[in-house]
Amino acid sequence: MSRFVISALNLGLGAVLAVGLTACNRDANADGGVGGMAAQSQSAAAGPKYARVVSVTPVRDQASAPQQVCHDEVVTQRAPVKDQHQIAGTAIGAVAGGLLGNQVGGGKGRTLATVAGAIGGGYAGHEIQKNRQENNTVSSTQRRCTTVAGKGGDKIVGYDVAYEYNGVTRTIRMDHDPGDRVQVQEGVVAVSDAAH
Repeated sequence: MSRFVISALNLGLGAVLAVGLTACNRDANADGGVGGMAAQSQSAAAGPKYARVVSVTPVRDQASAPQQVCHDEVVTQRAPVKDQHQIAGTAIGAVAGGLLGNQVGGGKGRTLATVAGAIGGGYAGHEIQKNRQENNTVSSTQRRCTTVAGKGGDKIVGYDVAYEYNGVTRTIRMDHDPGDRVQVQEGVVAVSDAAH
């Protein structure tokens, strides 16, 4: 073969190889080849970073000290009795009964009626005074106080979250339980919870 034909073949073969390599590079970049891998690693570096949660400890509200709670209460009591034997009621009843009995009959009958009236009136006066004394009440307001256990200690006010990032463990207080990982900024500050 002539030199000219061999040179033309070499030139054609070189052109085909060059076009084929260009097409391969273009396909590799589009599918995430070498050029695509570099672009993906840059976008991953710019995306969110997460740290592994090591422990979550609920923080509870402090219980308050026991307190004394007071209220006013109306108390009704029987009034103090001045005449415990109801002598005044018996005497007044006896006089009234004797006067009434004296109005009935004449002679010895009148005397018997007077005595019977005095006895009956005395008994009635005694019972009337006794009944009034039992129903005679006095009301007063008294202050009653009781000691009540302190409140609190049950309400969760936050969570102490320990997380590990790049081999370093840190702790932060959060207002919620973040789950098994937390998003971090610049590798040191937990900023939010992450989807599980």
